[in-house]
Amino acid sequence: MITTDILIIGAGPTGLFAVFEAGLLQLKCHIIDALPQPGGQCAEIYPKKPIYDIPGFPEVLAGELVDNLMEQIKPFQPGFTLGERAETIEKQEDGSFVVTTNKGTQHKAPIVAIAGGLGSFEPRKPQLPNLSDYEDKGIVYMIKEPEVFRDRRVLIAGGGDSALDWSIFLADVASEVTLVHRRNEFRGALDSVEKVQQLKNQKKINLITPAEVRSLEGAEKLERVVIEKTDSGEKIDLEVDDFIPLFGLSPKLGPIADWGLEIEKNAIKVDNTLDYQTNIPGIYAIGDVNTYPGKLKLILCGFHEATLMCQSAYQRIHPDKKYVMKYTTVGGVTGFDGSKKEAPKAVVKAIE
Repeated sequence: MITTDILIIGAGPTGLFAVFEAGLLQLKCHIIDALPQPGGQCAEIYPKKPIYDIPGFPEVLAGELVDNLMEQIKPFQPGFTLGERAETIEKQEDGSFVVTTNKGTQHKAPIVAIAGGLGSFEPRKPQLPNLSDYEDKGIVYMIKEPEVFRDRRVLIAGGGDSALDWSIFLADVASEVTLVHRRNEFRGALDSVEKVQQLKNQKKINLITPAEVRSLEGAEKLERVVIEKTDSGEKIDLEVDDFIPLFGLSPKLGPIADWGLEIEKNAIKVDNTLDYQTNIPGIYAIGDVNTYPGKLKLILCGFHEATLMCQSAYQRIHPDKKYVMKYTTVGGVTGFDGSKKEAPKAVVKAIE
């Protein structure tokens, strides 16, 4: 059985950053994730997608963010159980929890932090009769490697951030990018909408709204689509190499939904007035998997939640100790491997 101080379920950015914050408190972490590698959606779905709202990074690729987080937590030597799904949880007489995966691996810890993002997820697919005939033969639902679309004719459908961001990104990769949305208005960030409009004016993106893809054609692979302008009924035949419907993901909590936690709209309710604890003492939920009044599903919010969760976890594990927080600029960072990043003496003296 694997034992640790904090058992983290989910190896996305929030779960990884929790390892760092716990390490500053000299708490050991172990992470369970159903995916075969750390990083969550950032690694599995859009590793090459740029992220613009991480403090200190005007722009960082999702995969690079994961790499940086892994480097940041290296001194704290977290354990990983990857490619296995957290299946059951049992509370022990001493108040700790035993979490068992679908492959039978058991983990014991006094604190469980659920950082499972959106949980398990499937792409929402358009309702087209022969859609499955072209899956992986011209139709993909997730972009992992943009270079696959180099010098190809790409059709993207959708009206959210993913559709806008990938249209902008692929405008410099594909030979032709067409963006189709069923409304004239988009749901994404205003600056992304404006950028798409600029690229349309520069003839780098072919924008068709309001419109929907009505049919798919091709012999052994996708060769063309028929698009209907919904305001006029006009039909447009478009030759394409790739069709990427980006209608979002359908999230599912999976087995965690049966753990006795309070669930609201497929998310775990937590107390955000203090520490993001669930209705079961000792079990926390941080990042996109939780919900509370005013919740924002942003990575940086997950980082904040992870920080407060670790402070609360320390008090539960060491109720007789009082932790005095020290800024890393003063105390430095001491890893479990004996490594130490010292704060510059000039900085320490100035603060003292």
